[in-house]
Amino acid sequence: MTSIVERYHIPEQHFWLRGGRSGPPVEYDAGTGIWNVYGYPELHEVLGDPATFSSDVMRVIPKDLMPDSEDFSLAGFITQIDPPEHGKLRKLVSSAFTRKVVADLEPRIARLTHELLDAARERGRLELVADLAYPLPVTVIAELLGVPGGDRVLFKQWADAMFERDTKISLSRTAAEQQADARDALKAWKEMAGYLAAHAAERRRQPRADLLTRLVEAEVDGERLPDDQVVNFAIVLLLAGHVTTTMLLGNTVLCLDAFPEVQDRVRADRASVPAVIEESLRFLTPFAALSRSTTREVELGGVTVPADRLLMIWLGAANRDPRQFPDPDVFDPGRDPNPHLAFGRGIHFCLGAPLARLEGRVALNILLDRSDRLRTDPDDPVEFMPTPTMTGVRRLPLR
Repeated sequence: MTSIVERYHIPEQHFWLRGGRSGPPVEYDAGTGIWNVYGYPELHEVLGDPATFSSDVMRVIPKDLMPDSEDFSLAGFITQIDPPEHGKLRKLVSSAFTRKVVADLEPRIARLTHELLDAARERGRLELVADLAYPLPVTVIAELLGVPGGDRVLFKQWADAMFERDTKISLSRTAAEQQADARDALKAWKEMAGYLAAHAAERRRQPRADLLTRLVEAEVDGERLPDDQVVNFAIVLLLAGHVTTTMLLGNTVLCLDAFPEVQDRVRADRASVPAVIEESLRFLTPFAALSRSTTREVELGGVTVPADRLLMIWLGAANRDPRQFPDPDVFDPGRDPNPHLAFGRGIHFCLGAPLARLEGRVALNILLDRSDRLRTDPDDPVEFMPTPTMTGVRRLPLR
């Protein structure tokens, strides 16, 4: 594993990629004021108990560290909502991600993959993220949502501003430090909210057969969703609908470059493509950490965590817990079972997981069809995202 860290210049903050941890599975960090959960059984418990481990983390963050309420609202932000409201909102769009609906998208995904690779071939060079791993999923989710896929340059600017920051999460930073760091992210959030609000207003005038129309027409407990909930719900769908797949596809190709013997095997046996993707999700977990807050005092991993505390739950570390995964630092697509937590667990299990898996499978098969060998370019190094809680490449030039 050390060779991979060195070969691809993986950022130091991605500690879970640097060999096994020696510390306890649950640990308090006095410097940040946060409880960190690293172990697989402990994360399994946290994700399966939303009554004790709430997704509403904003309630435990000091008010002076929060943006002004006039600039920022999490109303309708489904990843931050607990039951019963969470279930009602999730139900609104769950039918858009059923097995049949997702399967019917396969021809469009394949056609778009070929179009993007054709365009890259005409330019004479393939940079996987910019040429395929980003535009493929963002175009698909934009079309589902009902916003122009041609605006994907805007979407990338907003996503980068919100996600690609190397600042460590902490409750001990001053309000001035927190606000300075969040300035670009908040600006991007407001711009994205304004963009989607305009499209939502247009759907009220002229409904279409898309997800945005479904949101503006939806009723919960007999009432239409307020405008800010519609917009925030749309933001989640647009961002989560492409960011995970972008990282998944880049990470999987990186693994095939790092382990050429696996690439040889998957070329010879395409039925193993799904297993390669699943092991990539475990090995290089895209969203490596999530946050939760305790609603009561609770015993977890042999320690007592008080009520109303912020937790960082490290999916990336849990997916390398030797108590669950033998030889966790070995990339082994033959793991069976492979119960990784890359898409979460329980009520917040990733709604778009079937779509992400389909996009990954289709795109990877086409890449293998169209290339003799997927290889990185030693003269143009891979660049990892600096974000401490995400594992993904932001540039992946292939030769």
